[in-house]
Amino acid sequence: MARPLRFPAPLRPGDRIAVTAPSAGVTGASAARIDFCLDWLRGRGYDVVVGECLYGDGLTSAPAEQRAAELTRMLADPDIHCVVPPWGGETAIDMVDLLDWDVLAEAEPTWLVGYSDLSTLLLPVTTRLGWATLHGDNLADTPYVVPDGLLHWLDLAGGPGPFVQRDSGLVATWVRFEQDAQATEWSHVGQGRWEVEGGGRLDVTGRLVGGCAETVANLAGTPYGDVRAWAEDLDEPTIVYVEACEEHAVNICRYLHSLRLAGWFDRAAAVLVGRTNAPDHADLTQREAVLDALGRLDVPVVWDLEIGHVPPHLPLVNGALARVVVDGDTREITQTLA
Repeated sequence: MARPLRFPAPLRPGDRIAVTAPSAGVTGASAARIDFCLDWLRGRGYDVVVGECLYGDGLTSAPAEQRAAELTRMLADPDIHCVVPPWGGETAIDMVDLLDWDVLAEAEPTWLVGYSDLSTLLLPVTTRLGWATLHGDNLADTPYVVPDGLLHWLDLAGGPGPFVQRDSGLVATWVRFEQDAQATEWSHVGQGRWEVEGGGRLDVTGRLVGGCAETVANLAGTPYGDVRAWAEDLDEPTIVYVEACEEHAVNICRYLHSLRLAGWFDRAAAVLVGRTNAPDHADLTQREAVLDALGRLDVPVVWDLEIGHVPPHLPLVNGALARVVVDGDTREITQTLA
């Protein structure tokens, strides 16, 4: 049975932030970027500590047992208020069942922040422990200036809300580490706009839950991704968000069908879909993939939110009570951490 929702204490300057790599480690030219980001957080008054599982040039930063032990220790340490990774990676799933869930269940909630492969960990921390988690920038993106309409993940971690964010209209990309390891301005590449599938208006409220489709779909049907049970225990509507990293449309279609069959959308008041650069299939676009899986549900779909692998990033708190409004010129999401 899912535990009641608990929200970590507000993150304040002076609090300790721990950095570890539960998935891919730091190596080569990326080290200069991470060093800059660590200094950036310290320059804003945070006490930043670095774990042993940060650097490494393999698929992961360290063996699964070591990564799991370090993340457990950091999340259970009362002196650590937030844990953030350098970025995602590929196989964080190898440590999900190695975390000491009994130890964490006795600990006070700690902010766990990130996206991409970190969705693999954010999801069970929320659904199994009842801790709110923060789907936002990884450390490597944290120094980027937030565009008008959006908030920094540090803002959401810093208080109860309500936090209002609006469609930024911006489509951007990263500055390569080799080009500028200290970049803080996104490279603008276009414009985007939230829209409801089929047109019309939307005004819904529910508890946020979701993540990267390529990673969370592998948890569906396991004790680490039972969103159906979590939502049933809460007995509230949900707002499910999904985004695609790089898989072509056929695989995204499969992943979303898997989530549907696992009951992820049974209590959904809406589904939010992040904009993506993932490729289409010759016979199936990314949008068609979503509609193939979810179109049979009586659930509205909102397209092109800034919630994934196309920056900038709109941070979402798993477990937050959210209201989403798309009506004329109003395109906004309000989150309350209660």
